[in-house]
Amino acid sequence: MPFLPLDGHVAIVTGASSGIGLEVADALAAAGAAVVVNYHSDADAAEELVKRICDRDGRAIAVGADVSDEDAVVRLFDEAASAFGRIDVLVANSGLQKDAAIADMTLADWNTVIDVNLTGQFLCAREAVRRFRAQPDDARPARSKGCIVTMSSVHEVIPWAGHINYAASKGGSRMLTRSLAQEVAADGIRVNAVAPGAIRTPINKEAWETPEALEQLLRLIPYGRIGEPDDVARAVVWLASDDADYVTGTTLFVDGGMTLYPEFRENG
Repeated sequence: MPFLPLDGHVAIVTGASSGIGLEVADALAAAGAAVVVNYHSDADAAEELVKRICDRDGRAIAVGADVSDEDAVVRLFDEAASAFGRIDVLVANSGLQKDAAIADMTLADWNTVIDVNLTGQFLCAREAVRRFRAQPDDARPARSKGCIVTMSSVHEVIPWAGHINYAASKGGSRMLTRSLAQEVAADGIRVNAVAPGAIRTPINKEAWETPEALEQLLRLIPYGRIGEPDDVARAVVWLASDDADYVTGTTLFVDGGMTLYPEFRENG
């Protein structure tokens, strides 16, 4: 029998119907976890992933919920607990972009990005902490009482002109993660972030879909290749497992070196 580092765990992955979230949910299931595949609008893609997991004898359900809606978040966790009995891992992945220069950005575009990317992480993390604290210790499958992984970005540290709502949400996510980790560590709850760089997903297709765009992008990546969703998923699986039990309050950058500011390589 293969070793399954998340055997017996129950994981919620928000925004799991596409891109990084879908790959993370699939990888958690492959590592042994029962997975709650959260989606906002694409029910078909979420159900397709659930079928794929169940076809290989995994456990999964799809639950539609808007993570920026407080009542919807509570319902998401209720459905997860009803289906699988407990919750051990939250991957707060939901995120979006609404890009514009500052002079052209509407308040609605600002609020939408902050509401989903940052407030959504707060609402999900708050509910996860409440559930982790209330669950009996004798039934938990891990050394920790619970694990939260927030999905950040290299733009928690790299400024991004023309995307200030997105960059602000990720900068806020960084301090949410660190401050929450400090607050709940004594409860045995671990909180970390994964910060992807340029990953081959639909959200940034314009940056890699042509050879010219990809060549320009690769100038920002010292490692010389664009990331794949699986690169991020494997990092999340590790952070969620007991292999990372002594890791909390940190951001794991999965970026091929993008945060090394490669523009300075010839200017040292």
